[in-house]
Amino acid sequence: MTPSSEVGHPFFARVWPVVVTHETAAVRALRRENLAGLSGRVLEVGAGVGTNFANYPAAVDQVVAVEPEPRFAAQARAAAAAAPVPVVVMGDTAEGFSDGEPFDAVVCSLVLCSVRDPAGVLRRLHSLLRPGGQLRYLEHVASAGARGRLQRFADATLWPRLFGNCHTHRDTERSIVDAGFEVDTSRREWTLPFWAPLPVSELALGRARRP
Repeated sequence: MTPSSEVGHPFFARVWPVVVTHETAAVRALRRENLAGLSGRVLEVGAGVGTNFANYPAAVDQVVAVEPEPRFAAQARAAAAAAPVPVVVMGDTAEGFSDGEPFDAVVCSLVLCSVRDPAGVLRRLHSLLRPGGQLRYLEHVASAGARGRLQRFADATLWPRLFGNCHTHRDTERSIVDAGFEVDTSRREWTLPFWAPLPVSELALGRARRP
């Protein structure tokens, strides 16, 4: 299938597979927790190289994974072949994806920081869920204090250009609520030491639902 919309990040496409191969044990555990208990039909947005695929529980009937970066999509399809549940990889953006049947859940893992229009993407995801369906998210989020100042500096300089349009100082959970979701659970986790000079140490793990 020809992708309806491609997003090209040649440098990031080389770097990200190395990064996820060396993710900390804390991040890997958060990925597993983000998917725990899912069932039915699931949409994964910005699937990358398919890092999540091995963690889907057996109760999931099908994962439809959208990934517009063609190099990532190719690697994701290889990962899908080894997944414990059926996975179909589509070369679409979240904005351009359409499907005739509502999903039971949507999964976002380290992707809402990089989309061009977070509010528009979240509204679209809201529309793709059945009433009562869940949004599961594990996302970089805006930090306070000195870390927040570092994030704002990174976002205004080279970070988005080098790392696939990643913006580290987004108030993602506010955007989730503004899109019409109700947040059921949410917590913040530090995945690197506080002193580590990186703007992506703090993650939000949460579950929201379409009323």
